[in-house]
Amino acid sequence: MAKILTLTLNPALDLTVRLARLEPGEVNRSETLLTHAAGKGVNVAQVLADLGHEVTVGGFLGEDNPQAFEALIARRGFADAFIRVPGETRSNIKIAEQDGRVTDINAPGPQVSEQAQAALLNQLTLIAPGHDAVVVAGSLPGGVTAQWFKGLLEHLKSLGLKVALDTSGEALRAGLQAGPWLIKPNTEELAEALDCPTDSIAQQALAAERLHAQGVEHVVISHGADGVNWFSPGTALHATPPKVSVASTVGAGDSLLAGMLHGLLSADLPQTTLRRATAIAAMAVTQIGFGISDDAQLARLESGVHVRALTEQ
Repeated sequence: MAKILTLTLNPALDLTVRLARLEPGEVNRSETLLTHAAGKGVNVAQVLADLGHEVTVGGFLGEDNPQAFEALIARRGFADAFIRVPGETRSNIKIAEQDGRVTDINAPGPQVSEQAQAALLNQLTLIAPGHDAVVVAGSLPGGVTAQWFKGLLEHLKSLGLKVALDTSGEALRAGLQAGPWLIKPNTEELAEALDCPTDSIAQQALAAERLHAQGVEHVVISHGADGVNWFSPGTALHATPPKVSVASTVGAGDSLLAGMLHGLLSADLPQTTLRRATAIAAMAVTQIGFGISDDAQLARLESGVHVRALTEQ
């Protein structure tokens, strides 16, 4: 298996409130309240660990409330490369209703100084050798500019790592200029970053060609319950997930990314890679939390994924 680094520059404590139905403006009583150490790269790391990979986690972590993250890192056996910064890691509230709808209330996170940013770059220079790939995922905290973020990706590439990028907005726009190895936006995120329509398969194919020319080898476009399209040189595939009972959509995209990375680094057939990754994402929406909880369930979901070439109907 591979050795993989995941970077979460703006992690979060996810407070997931489960209730039958949210009534705005009224007193709502929750069924359960669950707290998870999270953030997109942290979520990806947990799935990768369940798939058998050796994982290092890094980014910026508030020094006032690191306990949940440190407990997760110890329990999962991750190598800890987080730079501690003054203040608290943010808390994000996820309101999960019985019908699967999730309302997110995301906090901004701490300010990250230039000294902390330099410390992370130095840390990465020391630890990156020996890793096969790096996942850079999630939003940017205060103090971190899109230009610095682009430089971070270029630095990681210069260290010989395959860079998988999952972000949005200005961070994605800047990140694409660094030519990452793999990206995983949804349709809206890709359209915003490229300033062009990406609704149809033909439009997505043109966008993928443009990105291939910039050095992006794998363009994975997620469509939620409608599936995922994957464009790489010589490959254009669509996967339709099986129907499942939705508990929460939080972490589905992170699970898809982990599954894609697993298949690519394992040199699996493209159809096998996409089928498994789509099944892992489908499993994610059936649960609160992150990771592969049931191998037998995953096998059943995988058998229900339909993969076809995008030239087929």
